[in-house]
Amino acid sequence: MKSLALHWKILIGMLLGVTFGFIMLEVQGGGDFIASWIKPIGTIFVKLLKLIAVPLILASLIKGISDLKDISKFASIGLKTIIIYVLTTVIAISIGLILVNTLNPGDGVSTETIAKLTETYANDSSVQGKIAEASRQQASRPLDFLEAMVPDNAFLALSNNKLMLQVIFLAMFLGISLLLVGEKSAKPLKDFFDSLNDVVLKMVDLIMLTAPFAVFSLLANVVVSSGDPELLYALMFYAGVVVGGLFLMICFYLVLVSVITKRNPIWFLKQISPAQLLAFSTSSSAATLPVTMERVEEHLGVDKEVSSFVLPVGATINMDGTSLYQAVAAVFIAQALNFDLTFADQLTIVLTALLASIGSAAVPGAGMVMLVIVLESVGFPADKLAIGLALIFAVDRPLDMCRTMVNVTGDATVSMIVAKIEGKLHTPKSKEWDDHLEEVK
Repeated sequence: MKSLALHWKILIGMLLGVTFGFIMLEVQGGGDFIASWIKPIGTIFVKLLKLIAVPLILASLIKGISDLKDISKFASIGLKTIIIYVLTTVIAISIGLILVNTLNPGDGVSTETIAKLTETYANDSSVQGKIAEASRQQASRPLDFLEAMVPDNAFLALSNNKLMLQVIFLAMFLGISLLLVGEKSAKPLKDFFDSLNDVVLKMVDLIMLTAPFAVFSLLANVVVSSGDPELLYALMFYAGVVVGGLFLMICFYLVLVSVITKRNPIWFLKQISPAQLLAFSTSSSAATLPVTMERVEEHLGVDKEVSSFVLPVGATINMDGTSLYQAVAAVFIAQALNFDLTFADQLTIVLTALLASIGSAAVPGAGMVMLVIVLESVGFPADKLAIGLALIFAVDRPLDMCRTMVNVTGDATVSMIVAKIEGKLHTPKSKEWDDHLEEVK
């Protein structure tokens, strides 16, 4: 009997997790039960993915660069990647602005709802923390972003998942140096990283065996900690506009896949779906990165020398879903609080959201920090920032899940496009966790 495909197992786990979460809401002490006995399963799963993220990026990127026969190809791949990421982000922001200006979701928010949301969330420590973090980022100098990319301690960079750009820089520097020392001198170290890459990808396969149980845990916990249902319902129109924009962005990706790579878009969705579902469950494109790389290389047929650069960079700077959300959220807040935005202001939103997305962390909640920067760029009153964030805070987590899924889909799409342009897109050869099990029995 053929085993059920992984994406169906994950979907079943998600549905059961949501159902179980709603049941536990009606049971006294249900939330405490999930926090004590269910949530740790999902937490361990996410920790395992983060555990292998840095070794995978290091080994994969070094292998990809050191396999190149022509160093100029790396520059070509890098330039195409950045240009395509910028273009897709601008399109995402534009879709968000067109929808929110057409549907005007902020006009339907009553003063009572604004007052209740403000009372509930305006003084929340998380909201205040986002504002403080945004102020810190805005105080940085123009070239601080480039300075932060270069590590002064390799081991420190490798020990912190938040320093992903430093890991990418280190891997690129090492990979290029391996090319330049000659094949004979490079071989021992190259063989080590080739072997490490294979081992880490096998670790991904093993971790994914627990994915259905992990998403059950993660979504059950999201449901029981979702807050006041009445406030969620009051923001359904705004949330619907965001989700509608994200859906249009997915459709845009499918068109790109079909037109440029000549692959079936339904096939593309089927192959990338485990990474999408994990992105939805974890709200972190960085945590999902090992799975995204495994799906893109083994199931979409993208060569490692492309995926090893495009995907880690994408998880760090490509935030199409988040940028679209910021465009909608910024205009929604302005509409609800009667703050007029001119056409020039909306162009400012496009530019600021684009620049903010490049420096945004690939972790849950980073979009709220970016939103503060976007709002302040159009002169939104500082004393109303907390109120503005309070308006959308109730539905931020479920929308964060949706936009992270779009971010990951965008990364996979761009990797396929770059691979197609570079002639590095081939017939997929997937590997299973038990391929060599008989050898060690």
